[in-house]
Amino acid sequence: MKQMALDIGLAPVPTLANFVAAGNEAALDHLRLWVGNPLRSPVPTFLWGEGGSGKTHLLRAVREALRDHGSRVGWIDAATLHPAEYDEHWEVVLLDDCQLYTAEQQAAAFNWFVNAQSPAHGPARWVLAAADRPPADLQLREDLRTRLGWGHVFQLHALGETERRAVLRRAADERGVFLSDEVMDFMLTRFSRDLSSLMMLLDQLDAYALRTQRAITIPLIKSMLENE
Repeated sequence: MKQMALDIGLAPVPTLANFVAAGNEAALDHLRLWVGNPLRSPVPTFLWGEGGSGKTHLLRAVREALRDHGSRVGWIDAATLHPAEYDEHWEVVLLDDCQLYTAEQQAAAFNWFVNAQSPAHGPARWVLAAADRPPADLQLREDLRTRLGWGHVFQLHALGETERRAVLRRAADERGVFLSDEVMDFMLTRFSRDLSSLMMLLDQLDAYALRTQRAITIPLIKSMLENE
């Protein structure tokens, strides 16, 4: 049966609700409490873990939750080549992929951190940062590295096989597409198994299935690899 255009959904926005916590409950509970508390603690929070453990998902989820409440946030990741000046209207500073920061990004992150924690006006702002290793192991300027590690620090663990399948299934359902067990086996054995790569693969399959008006099957995956 062919998939119709109306059956294809957009990739879901990362939220705290659709994060599969398995093994990372403490970090998720911490973020939920912070986002849901109007009297937020300004103590910084740092998340670290291997690729695909959910760091970027959680930072984006926090950003979306705050924006939904009308809050303004500052954001730097590896793609932010020339970060803006610190804005006193920000309520939170979010720093993703800290291990990849250039000298310019490190300087901006340090400036944002200091201004957020010791603002000229108003209360201190929260800083939420993430990297693929603990703060002590980051190859960053010392004044930034030490500040990133002095607050709450949580290690995130990548999902196991069962949880990874559950996430894939739910992500496909949210897009309105069907993944058979055979297709999931193929995806998990022939491609990178980290969750971020699997989500990118699902996005590509979703778009290709829409363009070709075909269901997602192993032949479709092979066709996409040959033609894309």
